[in-house]
Amino acid sequence: MQTTPPHWQRNIAIFLLGQFLSGITSMTVQYAIIWHLTAKTGSATILSIATLLGMLPTILLSPFVGPYIDRLNKKMLLIVPDIVAAMVALILSAVGEFGGFFPVWLIFVSLLVRALAQTFQMPTIQAILPTMVTGDQLTRVNGQLGVVNSANMIIAPALGAVLFGLMPMPLLILLDVLGAILGVSLLLFVSIPENRLVGTTVHVAQDAKVGWQLLRGNRGLWYMTLIGMLTTFAFMPAASMYPLMTMRYFHGTVGQAGLIEVVYFAGSLLGGLLISVFGHFRDRIHPIVWGMVVIGVTFGLSGVLPRTENGFLWFLILNGVAGLAWPFFNTPLIAMYQQSYAPETLGRVMGILNALMSLPGPVGLIFAGPIADRFGVATLFVVAGIGVLLAAGVMFGLKITREYDRQLQADGSSDLTKRG
Repeated sequence: MQTTPPHWQRNIAIFLLGQFLSGITSMTVQYAIIWHLTAKTGSATILSIATLLGMLPTILLSPFVGPYIDRLNKKMLLIVPDIVAAMVALILSAVGEFGGFFPVWLIFVSLLVRALAQTFQMPTIQAILPTMVTGDQLTRVNGQLGVVNSANMIIAPALGAVLFGLMPMPLLILLDVLGAILGVSLLLFVSIPENRLVGTTVHVAQDAKVGWQLLRGNRGLWYMTLIGMLTTFAFMPAASMYPLMTMRYFHGTVGQAGLIEVVYFAGSLLGGLLISVFGHFRDRIHPIVWGMVVIGVTFGLSGVLPRTENGFLWFLILNGVAGLAWPFFNTPLIAMYQQSYAPETLGRVMGILNALMSLPGPVGLIFAGPIADRFGVATLFVVAGIGVLLAAGVMFGLKITREYDRQLQADGSSDLTKRG
């Protein structure tokens, strides 16, 4: 069992600052790249491919990344992807500067490398947080990480839009290099405990199977995983249609569509702040279920609003409330996974979990377009709301999920997988 580093609050503060600086620059550049593709090609197919490149690595590779997270130096797993992504950004910038244009294939390579870096970094961060903080602070620190991510999602589009109009694209892309330098430099001052498996041989297929068995063998968490997948499948198609809902249903503008995105992430930022301050829940299933209920109600109500200015105003408010509720569903749930497995197995488990949780998104998106075109985009929101409410009912209705966290916190165990 890992011991928490001394001065862990300072340690976490430096870590989160590094994540913010490297995240905000990377996302700003990513928005600029997408806008560049939109402006230069005007092709929905090109944008679809770009979106798919951002999703596929997490779905396809996460199960096989976990074994490396458990066995390799975790600080290096955070540093090396940043350096590789920065090198690709440097190449892309140089090609644009000296060649006069950005080849679409090279932009795709850049987006793919960014997605690959995230595929390694996200489960690594999830695996190291339990070793960096005391158990009773884990949910709060996850909330602080959520605040950082939400702040990035709010700031990056606005910053990217301003810089896109002010700076030449090759220079803007170099922000990614600056962010990597700042993030890596700060990470060098962060203490990250290693587990006893570091340096041992990686058996990718066998270790991925172990991660699957560990997750599947914990009945309480396995049912939560299935319910989480159902929740994602229900709301992701509607969430992807926010711009269409704004512009087609409410006859809004591009600016109003952007405002919807900002309000959602502002709500998420506030929710993360609340959890980071008041996140010591006695039973985390309650905020999880209430978060799902609020998301379900807000999505469902959004689908029956009148197509008026007042209707859009209510859509804006409901969207902010949905954003506020999301961290109450997601953050305590992740903390429960982190506390339920020993540090030397957590990477493999989180790799499988991330793949499973990401899979319903693209599957749901396949049905989103046809449903919206045939029955109207508002119908998609009603269906999403009903689906999430049903998932919330199942989460609270099953005794094994309803009582899981009370048992986890009562035992104070780091590995409940033996309960099956």
